[in-house]
Amino acid sequence: MGFIKKKTNYAIRYNRRWAGAPLLYVSGAMASLGDALFGYSQGVTAAFQVQPNFISRMYAHGESVSTENVQLREVEVSPMLPAMFVSSLNVTALLGALGAPYLDPLGRRTSIRIGASFYLVASFIQMFSYSFPMLAVGRFIQGFGVGILSTIVPIYQVEIAPANARGMFVSLETFWMNAGYCGSSWIGYAFYFDMRGEESWRGPYGIQALISLILFVWTFYLPETPRWLIQNGFKSEGLWTLAELHSAGDITDDDITRTFFEIEDTVELEARDGARGRWKDLFKQYTRRTVIAWLAQMLAQLNGINALLHFLPETLAHAGMKVSQALFWSSVCSVFYLVGTIPAILYLDKLGRRIFLLCGSVALAVALVTVGSIKLCLEHWPDKLSTFMGARGIVILTSFYLFFFASSWGPIPWLLGAELFPLKVRSKGMAVSTISDWLFEFVVAFAAPSTFETLRAGAYFLMAGFCIISWIVVWLVFVETGMTTLEEVGGVFGDEVVRPRPEMVNEDQAQTILKHEGGVGVSVRENRPRFGRLSRALSVLSRQTHLRTTVDGGEGLEVVSSSRASAAVSETTLAASVGEATRKSSQ
Repeated sequence: MGFIKKKTNYAIRYNRRWAGAPLLYVSGAMASLGDALFGYSQGVTAAFQVQPNFISRMYAHGESVSTENVQLREVEVSPMLPAMFVSSLNVTALLGALGAPYLDPLGRRTSIRIGASFYLVASFIQMFSYSFPMLAVGRFIQGFGVGILSTIVPIYQVEIAPANARGMFVSLETFWMNAGYCGSSWIGYAFYFDMRGEESWRGPYGIQALISLILFVWTFYLPETPRWLIQNGFKSEGLWTLAELHSAGDITDDDITRTFFEIEDTVELEARDGARGRWKDLFKQYTRRTVIAWLAQMLAQLNGINALLHFLPETLAHAGMKVSQALFWSSVCSVFYLVGTIPAILYLDKLGRRIFLLCGSVALAVALVTVGSIKLCLEHWPDKLSTFMGARGIVILTSFYLFFFASSWGPIPWLLGAELFPLKVRSKGMAVSTISDWLFEFVVAFAAPSTFETLRAGAYFLMAGFCIISWIVVWLVFVETGMTTLEEVGGVFGDEVVRPRPEMVNEDQAQTILKHEGGVGVSVRENRPRFGRLSRALSVLSRQTHLRTTVDGGEGLEVVSSSRASAAVSETTLAASVGEATRKSSQ
């Protein structure tokens, strides 16, 4: 993988007193802080567009700016400055997404740690900025972190999630992102009243730095994904982590054993044409998947989400609300954005991806057409509709829009990018999907101020048109990938997939467990299994441990550990267990 050296050893570093559902859900939630950071930055960016002290410092070169100036558009600020501020992050986010696959040899959790590091540094730079160029530098650095996290976190989620809950886990990730946006909206509102000086915008950046620090520290306790471990040769660690996440540490559980061998067989199948996936494979071998992943993110942005989010307080202020009212009602809208993820969390895995996207496209189009109609009335027939009532209508319809976006076009493009591709090109496929998001988010963020200024109400009709196009594309191009394991998704596209192996163990499963205290080892409990099942249980060590087995009266099993298996196995103990198991089998 280029300049990144592949790991040759691996140690699990998390509290093993947590196992099963607690470890699984806490790991998913803490990894999702990477998305919460982005949602948070969206919210504070939107709030700053109507913060007089921020506008004075960053846009107006220190000139005095009042709330009345902001509301009445009396501030002489070029639309290019807000556009550059909002979109500057997207440029480096695109580069961060492009570079994320090259972090593959380091693992998912280390990649998340690197992304959090960028965020932490950027937060401090922005918090102490005293000029627009310095602020832009912070945004640029933050973009690298956003690009890495937005690529790796969805992959992390789908690789630790159960097969029947991938949609739920990525929707929970979106929930945290929207929670970040919602929280920052209320924080921006609170800071506006409590701190009228520059602390009103420096304070929120301080909170962003704190969240970044929490994520950075927690990555040392996150488990690595089982699929990354197995793909990179750490099979016993992968089996152990799989069991810790899904069966409270029981490596002999039927589902764990079946899933382990399915992943192992899939890795071997994918390696037939080369050990590593190549960028060109996305466009030659996995063309349709790449097109779907690209279109999903592109259409999500063209449907107008960030055009609304980044400039919602400004839109409400220009519709006749006071700055304090605009901040308050923007925060109210953000609550609907948060609550909208709940239908996806509960039903996305049951109903499938396509139905959510189709229904979401219709709902978004209806909301945007209605908002456009209200804006049209305010512009041309102000006597027919009071300014305040028009602004209230915009709040209601924007809340409606955000609710349905959060349940459809919010989580699903990220889910598709992470689940469509096979393991060997998953990070590259997700990177292409993420690049599409940041490219078109940059286009939308950069074009939105001038588009709203020029088209006014027409901008909403334009976005509604893209929603209609989205419905058509989903109907004609997208496929359903729900209710399948990650290893079975390729079958939807006609790929060869592994067939499940026969039941590896049954009711009297092998009680063999793997110890990971500074290395890989094997121990056999008193309730020893038959020799055949012992062999199957030990087969997971086939590439880390060399086995030579001779059955002659129950003697002669020798285990020689590899460089990663520093804990040797007692030959006497294993020989005794094999002898006992063989005698039981002959009875």
